[in-house]
Amino acid sequence: MAVAMAIYVAGGVSGGHINPAVSLAMCLFGRMKWFKLPFYVGAQFLGAFVGAATVFGIYYDGLMSFAGGKLLIVGENATAHIFATYPAPYLSLANAFADQVVATMILLIIVFAIFDSRNLGAPRGLEPIAIGLLIIVIASSLGLNSGCAMNPARDLSPRLFTALAGWGFEVFRAGNNFWWIPVVGPLVGAVIGGLIYVLVIEIHHPEPDSVFKTEQSEDKPEKYELSVIM
Repeated sequence: MAVAMAIYVAGGVSGGHINPAVSLAMCLFGRMKWFKLPFYVGAQFLGAFVGAATVFGIYYDGLMSFAGGKLLIVGENATAHIFATYPAPYLSLANAFADQVVATMILLIIVFAIFDSRNLGAPRGLEPIAIGLLIIVIASSLGLNSGCAMNPARDLSPRLFTALAGWGFEVFRAGNNFWWIPVVGPLVGAVIGGLIYVLVIEIHHPEPDSVFKTEQSEDKPEKYELSVIM
């Protein structure tokens, strides 16, 4: 739900983009201008780094008192996973990559649907809540393998912070050099998810001509009516 709150705060200025994978897909499929992408991505990575530093500062005493003051990456007293995702012991890199691709693919399909004005979408002002619920659903069902990052900035920037803050650069070697999976996987999944939505749904919308509009108004209930029915 923190994602929903972030979109409410920044949505009127930037659209509430906090995920480089989403921003890339938005540009690739004509929903955002390409010149904005470097600025968005830079802000996303910087924001994630500052967020990790803020959490570390607020909970510094707690982290220092836990595990005898040791900042551990693996084991039952590990704390690095508070900031970034790490794979389960059984997880292979191939399975981890597929996990991130599929999770982000689902994320983008639904995000595109929510903001598609020719689809059912979500009531105006409730889009952030819909996205927050979507992330809860995906993380709850696909989070077991490696924490379901789905966001390169949310994972890489905090991981870099932990490397500098005392956990060491072993955070990049842990899990058989797992660190690149939550960076590359979501980017690939976002492109695939956007492509699936465009090919399977978006290009099949009827043309918004006057005849269609008349038939819709006469034969189909309005969006608010559908929400009451459901």
